[in-house]
Amino acid sequence: MMLKNKNIVVGVCGGIAVYKVADLVSRLKKQNANVDVIMTENATKFVSPLTFQTLASNPVYVDMFAEPKHYDVEHISLAKKGDVFIIAPATANVIGKVANGIADDLLTTTIMATKSKVIFAPAMNTNMYLNPIVQKNIAYLKELGYEFIDPGTGLLACKDYGPGRMAEPEEIVEYIIESFITKDLAGKKIVVTAGPTIEPLDPVRYMTNHSSGKMGYSIAKAAKSRGADVVLITGPTSIKPPKGVKVIRVNTTLEMFNAVEKEYDSCEVLIKAAAPLDYRPEKVSDVKIKKDGENEQLNIKYVRNPDILQHFGSIKGNRILVGFAAETNNIVDYAKEKLKKKNLDFIVANNVMEEGAGFKEDTNVVTIIDKDENIEKYPVLDKYKVANIILDKVKYLLDMKS
Repeated sequence: MMLKNKNIVVGVCGGIAVYKVADLVSRLKKQNANVDVIMTENATKFVSPLTFQTLASNPVYVDMFAEPKHYDVEHISLAKKGDVFIIAPATANVIGKVANGIADDLLTTTIMATKSKVIFAPAMNTNMYLNPIVQKNIAYLKELGYEFIDPGTGLLACKDYGPGRMAEPEEIVEYIIESFITKDLAGKKIVVTAGPTIEPLDPVRYMTNHSSGKMGYSIAKAAKSRGADVVLITGPTSIKPPKGVKVIRVNTTLEMFNAVEKEYDSCEVLIKAAAPLDYRPEKVSDVKIKKDGENEQLNIKYVRNPDILQHFGSIKGNRILVGFAAETNNIVDYAKEKLKKKNLDFIVANNVMEEGAGFKEDTNVVTIIDKDENIEKYPVLDKYKVANIILDKVKYLLDMKS
């Protein structure tokens, strides 16, 4: 539970997107956050305070002049209590008030009084959101250090189409979680490869492998959360890329090689989590390969693809290189051989046949071996946790070089 013991104050403004905030509060509680809710008077016209009181398991605050429940000044106590404030839906009215120093209700007064991080999740009609006055207020608040989660684009409740839809609760929770993560990789460019590659046989068929890309995407997400400038070079997957990451999509191993080559000179770290195919057909048929009624075999001649990690290990320079070894037997021996051959700083090995460690699993069971042949074995862990273990080791090596 990544928000355990964190105090989140949710400021709810009057807008149709209030229904999403009920989901947001529920998700925050599932992350073990302590949630306090402040509602504007207009917000109570859309949803009863009782709804948020039930979801948050805390009193809901609306009236600045109500009798204090705990014999303290509520807008001051909440301002001090909150580790993070999330204002959702953030209306043009509340954004304008805060931008111009107006504090005429409990929510705006509390925002003015807090020294904690304040995050706005705007939601409004497209024309309102794009109004130069609103945009000027948003820009000014950003200059002052307030943060904004950009709204999505789509069909709004007013039937207009465009920007103005409040970010989804899941996205907001992720943003809040990231706000607590130390940006210890800020200023570092990390290139991550992920997923399989594919090699066409003809216009209809191709060969590939079982790699899902989950491990590489987890590393890219974790590195971005820790402040790195991340380039994700990915083969075909169905995973949604992390926000703020530069994504380069490729199909073949040669395309992945070329993409890495373009980013390599300017990076400090290359983490090669992809599973590119080692071979490709010598010739790709221009037409669909048909069955031969008399021949029970299909013979295709293959040629070697470039070994991406070995090539860049040979021109490593001062960079940190991390490789993966997905094996089915002799895990440690094969990983050590690969570690030396490819000039890696460390390698992450796993047995894809082991329960909890398969390509499509959300978990992994890894053994990490460094160039001094120190071996660390880990139990079944979520791939995001494995990603941060890898990045902790990368951070240590970066610190040693500086």
